[in-house]
Amino acid sequence: MENQTSSEDILLLEGLKVTPKSSIPVFTLLLIIYIFITVSNLGLLALIFRTRSLQQPMYLLFCNMSINDIFGATIIIPHVLRDILISHSERYIHYIDCVIQAFCVHVYGSTSHTVLMIMAFDRYVAICNPLRYATIMTNTMVVKLSVTAWAVAFVMVAILLGLTIRLSRCRRVIPNLFCDNASLFSLSCESLLINHIYGLGYTVVLLGSSMSSVTLTYLKIAAVCLRSKNKVLNSKALQTCATHLAVYILLLVSAFIIVILHRFPQLSDHRKVAAIVGEVALPALNAVIYGLQIKEIRQRIVAVFQSKGALMNLK
Repeated sequence: MENQTSSEDILLLEGLKVTPKSSIPVFTLLLIIYIFITVSNLGLLALIFRTRSLQQPMYLLFCNMSINDIFGATIIIPHVLRDILISHSERYIHYIDCVIQAFCVHVYGSTSHTVLMIMAFDRYVAICNPLRYATIMTNTMVVKLSVTAWAVAFVMVAILLGLTIRLSRCRRVIPNLFCDNASLFSLSCESLLINHIYGLGYTVVLLGSSMSSVTLTYLKIAAVCLRSKNKVLNSKALQTCATHLAVYILLLVSAFIIVILHRFPQLSDHRKVAAIVGEVALPALNAVIYGLQIKEIRQRIVAVFQSKGALMNLK
C-alpha cells in the first residue's frame, strides 16, 4: 500500500523536447542567461543599497522587482537545466515538490504585476503631486506598499493552489516544463468547475486591476505633462515612465500569450517555448532596461567601472 501511495506521488514532467545535439547549446545558453539574471539583479540591488543618492522610493520599490526576478528565475531555470541533461523518461518530480514549485511560479507571476502597480503609483505621486511626494512616499509607505504587493500575491495564489491540492489524481504526467496550477489540476478526473471559475476570476482580477491602474495612472500623467510647459519635467517624466511602461507591456504580452496557449492543448510545444522565453527573457530585460535607461543608475554603473579601470591602471 505504501509503495502504491509513493508511486502515485511521483510525477513525470514532459520538459523541453531537444535533440541530443542541441541539448548542450541550449543548456549553455540558459545557464549563461541565468547567471546574467542573478549577477545583474544582485548588482543593481547592491548599487541601490550602497549609494545614498539612489535610496529613493522609486529605486527602493524597484528592488522588489529585482528580488522577484531572481526568485522566479531560480525556481524554474535550474530545474529546466537539470531536465535537459537527462532522458525524457527520467524527468521525475515529487508531488509535494511540484505543488511548491507551482506556488512559487504563480507568486512570481502575480508579484510581477503587483510590484509594477505600486511603481506606477509612485510615478503618479511624483509627477502629478510633486509638492507632496516627500510627505506621501516616506520609508514607511514604501515598506507598506512592498508588503502589500507580496501579501496580495501570496493570498491569491494560496487560494488558487488550495483548490487544486484537494483534488484526487488519476494521471501522472505534467504536460509542461515546470509545475503550475493548470498542469496540476489537469492530473485530476474530478469536476474542475470551481477551479476554472476561481482561476478565471484570479486572472481577471490580477490582469484587470493591473491594466486599469497602470492605464489610469499614465493617462493622468500624460494630462499633467500636456498642461505643463516645463520641458525638463516632461523629459524626466517621459524617461522614467517609458522605462516602466516598456517593462509592463513585455510582462502583459508574455502573460496573455501563455494564458491563450493554455487553452489549446495541441499547442503544448509552443506553450513550453513561450513559457521558458518569458521566464528567461523578462528578468534579463528588466535589469537591462532599468540599468541602462534610468540616468541615475546608468551614471553610477559607469562610475563604478571607471573607478575599477583607474585602479587597474595604477597597478
